[in-house]
Amino acid sequence: MSDAQAGPSTSSPLEAGPSTASRPADPTFTTNASEPSPAFERWRTSLARLTGLGLTDAERAEHERIRELQKLEKDWDRCEGWKKELMTTSPIIVFLLNHLRLSGCAFPASSIQCHPCDAARAGGFAPAAGVLLCQDRFASKKHMEDTLAHELIHAYDHCKFDVDWANLRHHACSEIRAANLSGDCRFGREVQRGFYAFSKQHQVCVKRRAVLSVAANPACADAATAERAVNEVWESCFKDTRPFDEIY
Repeated sequence: MSDAQAGPSTSSPLEAGPSTASRPADPTFTTNASEPSPAFERWRTSLARLTGLGLTDAERAEHERIRELQKLEKDWDRCEGWKKELMTTSPIIVFLLNHLRLSGCAFPASSIQCHPCDAARAGGFAPAAGVLLCQDRFASKKHMEDTLAHELIHAYDHCKFDVDWANLRHHACSEIRAANLSGDCRFGREVQRGFYAFSKQHQVCVKRRAVLSVAANPACADAATAERAVNEVWESCFKDTRPFDEIY
């Protein structure tokens, strides 16, 4: 045998290692020339759902439906959370709820409902249903507090004075009181709405918002009729701060 044949092997340690052909393929990233890998497909689907790009019309419609349901759930959770906090910690809400109870019209949490609404309002009151809070219309918890106080004043009026909501003078009086006493016409709120008045700003706001609400009454013919009803009861109703001692 020659020296070359008998000597130690001169092959590289790397060459001497196990053959790469024997290593198992990673199933996560194994691809076929005609099919994307499962990992890539999951990534693509996730990205498409996030951005809405690359979806079929049917997939896009389903994507929007799911997003809308998620938003509704999120808005409802926030509204319900704020409602529970306000009913136990807000001085004005606790005060009004107590006076409703003392007047024989206790208002449990179930009588205050969170629901989505159109853009025209943030809340409402109906004698047969209770208070509506528009869950998708609140910029802050303070905004919701003012709205809830406004609607609870309507509930107090209905309980205490047996308001006939088809009577425009009755309706106008309650709207004047609610806008006057709830905090709805604070200077900061008016600035957010784009109204600036340094002379009798509060009174101007109360009257404007009362007219708008009465004009929306099905029994009201037009804005002029609403304004006339508000003016007829203005003096007595603006001065009436019950159940408060003064404007809150």
